[in-house]
Amino acid sequence: MNERIRQLAVMANPSSKEIYEADNWQYNCAAWDSNNLTKFAELIVQECARLCDINDKEQGDILREHFGVEE
Repeated sequence: MNERIRQLAVMANPSSKEIYEADNWQYNCAAWDSNNLTKFAELIVQECARLCDINDKEQGDILREHFGVEE
């Protein structure tokens, strides 16, 4: 799994940091509640939008707006 995705998972659910250090951490994510899953999805969208901003700020804004995620 991509290290950045692992970091975003820790940001979404910091109380379970030890889970993300295990090799099979993605299977443990099934126990997340809807708040953790929502936060994780928002962090991924923000990361993608941030990368879009590098080339074209408008594209990043379009992505954020489409998913309803604030900067």
